[in-house]
Amino acid sequence: MTFTADCLLLFGATGDLAQRMLLPSLCALDADKLVAPDLKIVGTARHAYDDEGFRQFAREALERFLPEDRKPAIEPFLARLHYQALDANETDHFADLAAKVGPIERGLSIFLSTAPGLFEPTIAGLVASGLAGEKTRIGLEKPLGTDLATSRHINDAVSSAFPEDRIFRIDHYLGKETVQNLLALRFANIMFEPLWNAAHIDHVQITVAETVGLEGRVGFYDGAGALRDMVQNHMLQLLALVAMEPPSSFNATAVRDEKVKVLRSLRAVERDETVTGQYRAGAISGQAVPGYDQELGQDSDTETFVAIKAHVDNWRWKGVPFYLRTGKRLYERTTEIVVQFRPVPHSIFAGRGARTEPNKLVIGIQPQENISLSLMAKVPGLDRGGIRLREVPLDIRMADAFAGPKRRIAYERLLLDLIEGDQTLFVRRDEVEAQWEWIDAIRATWAEHTIRPKSYTAGSWGPSAAIALAERDGVTWHE
Repeated sequence: MTFTADCLLLFGATGDLAQRMLLPSLCALDADKLVAPDLKIVGTARHAYDDEGFRQFAREALERFLPEDRKPAIEPFLARLHYQALDANETDHFADLAAKVGPIERGLSIFLSTAPGLFEPTIAGLVASGLAGEKTRIGLEKPLGTDLATSRHINDAVSSAFPEDRIFRIDHYLGKETVQNLLALRFANIMFEPLWNAAHIDHVQITVAETVGLEGRVGFYDGAGALRDMVQNHMLQLLALVAMEPPSSFNATAVRDEKVKVLRSLRAVERDETVTGQYRAGAISGQAVPGYDQELGQDSDTETFVAIKAHVDNWRWKGVPFYLRTGKRLYERTTEIVVQFRPVPHSIFAGRGARTEPNKLVIGIQPQENISLSLMAKVPGLDRGGIRLREVPLDIRMADAFAGPKRRIAYERLLLDLIEGDQTLFVRRDEVEAQWEWIDAIRATWAEHTIRPKSYTAGSWGPSAAIALAERDGVTWHE
């Protein structure tokens, strides 16, 4: 059912995500008149604010996190905001919430960010209060479980009240412009897709590197680790977009059908195809930082780094390794995809002393959004001493290529799609379950072989074993 909601209900409206991302995103959409003038935004959390108290809270958050040129939009935006305190474990509280939301005949969109243990009582409260009707859709912010079993438990609770076409599972990476541009690069340009296969690509690297440590996420992170925090969702979604077959059209069903085929084709990871690590005290950008155990205040076997050699066993990708790595307290913050093409089968320039290098496509997602393709070119000269060739990058820096359009953060697009009902950039249940099946098998391998994290110094690129994981195949991580 297609409808544009006239009310947006934000659970967790006083949390860090709301302050940093949700409220600034909604304010930006409001400033650009991308949401209807009568869209009502209701926040809810345990804090005992009234409407004016929440508006003051939102004002302070927007003053902190909105760019300077956006701040004149704050006051008009605040008039949209309303608030109702809620304890999700108290079913009778939802009646007050429903009264604050008001009539939902024209459509209600819910953004649900809550602890895993509160999904069931929250869904039950929404049903009991009449907030889960046919004109309600729900967006689910992770974490959605810690393994396949708990993920199914949460999804069963949600699907008891909402059909799949009204469930929007959020992975904010899918809202990033460069991630979406990956589809445009592949399927809107004739030169790439004929080469996008095992015959022409040697390997693919996907790196998500962070310089931060726990950053106030102690309770969540030590129970999750890098594999479940980053690989299970963000990195597997990036892998699926790189490896998917061309969908028949750019719509939610077609795109997600192709992604889930990739996820179901992932080969089980062997013991020697994964490396885990945990950072120790070191320095980031010249500043001393503590080790993970020091930040945590106790010893832990939780991994803060993981590298994996993955394989997609299908016709297109058979024999092409996908190297994944992610970690905290690494040398620099970067998220990128590197597609390494195979060398030319025969160099006509070798007899003249020239050396060729295989082409490489680098898709930068953060902190800078850019696409770079390395090509071989002849160095100018008379060539009396032999021909010289050199790699020349063709760079497309998104900020330069599209100087006019405003740069938008991922949650702006995702919240707008949630309000309007477009599921293309959201994750379907069968995708989530395919991801968890693969991740659970890796964790089972770690447990079976008692694999524990190797130490690495904060400010490095992770354990040396991660370098060896790639180098034994003759591959060097792109840095």
